[in-house]
Amino acid sequence: MLLVLLNLAVFVVLMLLLGRLAGRGQSLSRQVLTGLLFGVAAGFIMQNLYDANTIARTLEWVNMVGTGYVRLLQMIVIPLVLISILGAVSRMHNATSLGKISALSLGILLGTTAISALVGVFVTHSFGLNAADLVQGARELARAELLESQVASVANLSVPQLVVSFIPQNPFADMTGASPTAVIGVVIFAVFLGLATLTLLKDEPELGRRVIGGIEALQALVMRLVRLVMKLTPYGVMALMTKVIAGSNLQDVLSLGGFLLASYLAIAIMFVIHGLLLTFVGVNAKRFFTKVWPVLAFAFTSRSSAATIPLNVQAQTQKLGVPESIANFSASFGATIGQNGCAGIYPAMLAVMIAPTMGIDVLDPLWLATLVGVITLASFGVAGVGGGATFAALIVLPIMGMPVALAALLISIEPLIDMARTALNVNGSMTAGTITSKLLGQTDNATFLKDENLSDEELQDLGLKNETDLQNNNQAANSL
Repeated sequence: MLLVLLNLAVFVVLMLLLGRLAGRGQSLSRQVLTGLLFGVAAGFIMQNLYDANTIARTLEWVNMVGTGYVRLLQMIVIPLVLISILGAVSRMHNATSLGKISALSLGILLGTTAISALVGVFVTHSFGLNAADLVQGARELARAELLESQVASVANLSVPQLVVSFIPQNPFADMTGASPTAVIGVVIFAVFLGLATLTLLKDEPELGRRVIGGIEALQALVMRLVRLVMKLTPYGVMALMTKVIAGSNLQDVLSLGGFLLASYLAIAIMFVIHGLLLTFVGVNAKRFFTKVWPVLAFAFTSRSSAATIPLNVQAQTQKLGVPESIANFSASFGATIGQNGCAGIYPAMLAVMIAPTMGIDVLDPLWLATLVGVITLASFGVAGVGGGATFAALIVLPIMGMPVALAALLISIEPLIDMARTALNVNGSMTAGTITSKLLGQTDNATFLKDENLSDEELQDLGLKNETDLQNNNQAANSL
């Protein structure tokens, strides 16, 4: 018990140090980075100095901070999505803009998911990974039995059924967040409420203006709530990272090192592809990643795309210059549909590992096209059944005529891989929002360039003639 108290005392001191950084006016990004480093250091020390029992008892208390922060974020997800999308739609002039935003956002998410599946295939094939090489222990066998029992719940789902399941029967039930499709259900409800507000504004202008005034007041209130919770991000990141590092088993990592390395390489390649897509539409990829990395750090430690929605929206609107309407759509859709890491790379890697044991040539064009098509469509299914990467595998593998037991053999390193997959999922949604905004000509360059030092060539590329123009843009951004 004395060692647990000592560990907690050190943890409290680290939290106080983070608090002092905030008091000195350090930026949130720097605070998040410091919290991340503190968490890595604390977890590494615990892993090497204490036995499993002491670590478990310490983490039980540390989890109060990490899990508590994630729950606070989950608390504000539904109100934020509902009010933000309602406000965004009610301020649109027509439904055409809404259709363009939705189509572009979904198209980019699904397109990058197809690309991520191909990346997963070729990386896994290059590493020569094979399901026959993995060893099954008692824990893996128990997990395999559980997955086999869950296959029945998703095996009979069709794409039309999944699409229909998104439409909320009871929007108030979806607002509880209990349903796997809760976020999409709330988005659809908010869109229809927004469209109803537009028709009300047209038919009864005075009443419509009063409704819009109420929406704006609620939106201001929710955003204040979001800012309050965001201030706790460094503490949450530190606690979550402490748990990840202290709870990792080095032997498990080494035994499945090939799959872990291949997964991270595939994920890194997809980050590069995101950067290339951004560059192709005229967005400075380096500046993009500099601005969004605190969001990626939280996604990495929390392993929750949905919980990252508030940070995702805030980064797009306040750092990247993406309008609220596009930011909210891309963040909401990206948390449930077209997840590049969980729904793209992961099931593709499992399929390629199983294929040789069944005499399948993974480079056969027809089989490859079928796999990519199934994975892309199944990315809708992940939202329909909930559960992220594992459930993506439960949908894809049976359709391809493959057993699902392989997913159970990777349980020991699943958290380590899931962290990077979640960060990729979130980056995919921010990339979709940024590209959509750029293609529609709605990006606020002043916000994107705010507080940045640009070279003369970059100024010319961005259409800014000189530093005076840049300063004027920054002043405009500061006045927003």
